[in-house]
Amino acid sequence: MDSAVQKFLDYLMVEKGLASNSVAAYGGDLAQFVEFARSKGVNSPTDVDPTIASGYAVSLSSAGFARATIARKISSLRSFAKFLTTEGMIQADFTADLENSTPPRRLPSTLSVQEVELLLAQPDCSTPKGLRDKAMLETLYASGLRVSELIHLKTEDVNLEIGFLRCFGKGSKERVVPIGQVAAGCVRRYLAEARGSLAGAGRSEYLFLSYRGEPMSRIMFWKIIKKYAASAGILKRLTPHTLRHSFATHLLEHGADLRSVQEMLGHVSITTTEIYTHVTKTLLYEIYEMTHPRA
Repeated sequence: MDSAVQKFLDYLMVEKGLASNSVAAYGGDLAQFVEFARSKGVNSPTDVDPTIASGYAVSLSSAGFARATIARKISSLRSFAKFLTTEGMIQADFTADLENSTPPRRLPSTLSVQEVELLLAQPDCSTPKGLRDKAMLETLYASGLRVSELIHLKTEDVNLEIGFLRCFGKGSKERVVPIGQVAAGCVRRYLAEARGSLAGAGRSEYLFLSYRGEPMSRIMFWKIIKKYAASAGILKRLTPHTLRHSFATHLLEHGADLRSVQEMLGHVSITTTEIYTHVTKTLLYEIYEMTHPRA
């Protein structure tokens, strides 16, 4: 058994070109399977049958491993069995009857509409920094941009008259996203009353600037959001991406179709966007439990 595992690991490194850390992870998973098989008196790949594989899967669940960990270990075993079959070391794939063990999709953290409104009300718009922060938060929630897309916006990318902005997402893919009147009005006021004082003598082409006149950084904006979340009394773990998740969830809750949300978020595959339907279903179930007399 050890020899077969080593041949598989050599295959992963030499032919598949996997990194040493990945190969080591496979090795650790398969070492656990080999130990289980030996405890059942099985010492050769040819003696492994579906009952051994299913028994191993059950033992992982009984040991209290997380579903994501179990899914990874079963995936390693499947790859090993496929290799053994392809190489002619066994006649049949002993994992063929195993049920797929996919980890649960982690639902993104979102804010309620009321929490978003509370957060957006925190900046002090009597100061240039407050106007900037207000414009950034409103734009982020109004457009669903990634934080990297937000901080890389240039003044020429925003059309306030029509209510659209242009951004470049992953893979430098360009997309056009609408923004509402409230966000557009905040950006317009920021440009008129605050950006000039932040830019100073500089001529940066970027829309949102730090107090030094430089483009806003991810870390700086993350700290800004944390500050306003604290002042708003929002106890949830909050990142710039939370507003992106909230944007998508709230659109779907109010009747937007999935394809439109996919386009606005810049997702290549709609399956990535579909996770937000799970969020809305969760919220609907919670509302049902709270309001239905026979829930």
